[in-house]
Amino acid sequence: MSNLFDRTLFDSRHVRRAFSRSAASYDAAAGLQHEVESRLLESLDYLDDPKLDLPKPEVVLDLGAGPGRASAAMRKRWPKARIVAVDLALPMLREAGKRSGWWRPFDRVNADVRALPFAEGSVDVLFSNLCLQWVEDLPAAFAGFRRVLKPGGLLLVSTFGPETLGELRDAFSHADATPHVSPFATIAQFGDALVHAGFKNPVLDRDVYTTRYADLASLMREQRAIGATNALQTRRHTLTGRARFAAAAQAYDAFRQADGLLPATWEVITSMAWAPPPGAPIREGGFEVTTVPVSAIPVRRRPR
Repeated sequence: MSNLFDRTLFDSRHVRRAFSRSAASYDAAAGLQHEVESRLLESLDYLDDPKLDLPKPEVVLDLGAGPGRASAAMRKRWPKARIVAVDLALPMLREAGKRSGWWRPFDRVNADVRALPFAEGSVDVLFSNLCLQWVEDLPAAFAGFRRVLKPGGLLLVSTFGPETLGELRDAFSHADATPHVSPFATIAQFGDALVHAGFKNPVLDRDVYTTRYADLASLMREQRAIGATNALQTRRHTLTGRARFAAAAQAYDAFRQADGLLPATWEVITSMAWAPPPGAPIREGGFEVTTVPVSAIPVRRRPR
């Protein structure tokens, strides 16, 4: 794996603080996240297909649950299942509690997805929407997911790909040499990490969304409102400063479109995979997993 999966890439304390601060504002600002979540939830229809006659899930984890929208939707879908919302930020779980309800509420657990506090082979479905981009070591995370899933359990996840915020990355490169946008795993790296952890029959997909803003400040305000601030260990630990921000804004202006708005690109990678039978090995390095060229994977572009 590349050094993208360096465990020291992110400042986890900063991630926790940023999402804790944004708990109250997240829902109103997270339009793109809600849209991706809705499409990911639709994929769960597979488990309810009467032709397949699959058993109903008994235990479902929602990792990086945030304010609990997906947890509430899965509680409605499977009212007899135990739904567990997991998040690093305790204030997010307090917001999720408002959706939990008094009759058969879903559980809430304050934990790091990199170290899940659940028993081996105890989970039927592991769902995670736009959380894994904050996890440096995907192979290790997937190994943990495999540990808690029952054999044949379903993993359904989404994350951001490397095209995400390309305009913002380019704009700030004109302001200074400090990184302002996180690196993101490619779909090939994502698939490799899944297979390395032993997951079976992974199905990967890519979508490209475009959001639009009046100016750079509007984009940055939205990112702060959802907690998606720069959490790189190598980030600048002082304010960006007016001069650097003005240089970035001027560079971003080169992307302005005919409607007068600035675009922001978001590449979303989704994957469905199944936990292997007991005793299946975790594959080691020095192998090639991706047999389908990335160029052959269709990309749906979804302007918003």
